[in-house]
Amino acid sequence: MENSHFVYMLKCKDGTLYTGYTNNLEARLDKHQRGKGAKYTRGRGPLVLEAYEVYETKSEALQQEYRLKRMTRKEKEYWIEQRKG
Repeated sequence: MENSHFVYMLKCKDGTLYTGYTNNLEARLDKHQRGKGAKYTRGRGPLVLEAYEVYETKSEALQQEYRLKRMTRKEKEYWIEQRKG
């Protein structure tokens, strides 16, 4: 998916949720799993990709990431469930 932008949500080993943005989902997930990603996820693995969305522009993706980070836990869980089908 060239020129795609992703917003994703991970579940950490301690049950917390992490929301992030990337333009290369596979590489970013690998970094998180190796402890080279965000400080928040270091030491909280193994991590599970719960859900993600693809956007055409970086701006759209970053706006969605911002909205997700402001959601309550319950709202985030609903967002995840909607993407799991």
